[in-house]
Amino acid sequence: MLTLTDYLVLAAILFSIGLAGVLTRRNAIIVLAGVEMMLNAGNINLVACAHFLTPLSMAGQVFALFAIAIAGAEAAVGLALVIAVYRHFRSVSVDEIAGLQG
Repeated sequence: MLTLTDYLVLAAILFSIGLAGVLTRRNAIIVLAGVEMMLNAGNINLVACAHFLTPLSMAGQVFALFAIAIAGAEAAVGLALVIAVYRHFRSVSVDEIAGLQG
């Protein structure tokens, strides 16, 4: 039987991995993947807390569903931006495009 603490620890580990990916990687696609991992950690927290604190309410699942929809839109826009930056700078390295000078 899993407890709320188990889910919160899982979400904290997932959030930490995503944060490490955002802070240490220089590839824009990896940075976007790290942000997605952090959003998924938040979704785990929403659903787990809703399940354990108010088991008859669907509020946590509804909020998680909206967060997933927003994350999907964010991923689409982010990848479109990465493709546009690659076409202009011929690189997706965050260091090389930091000045946004072409």
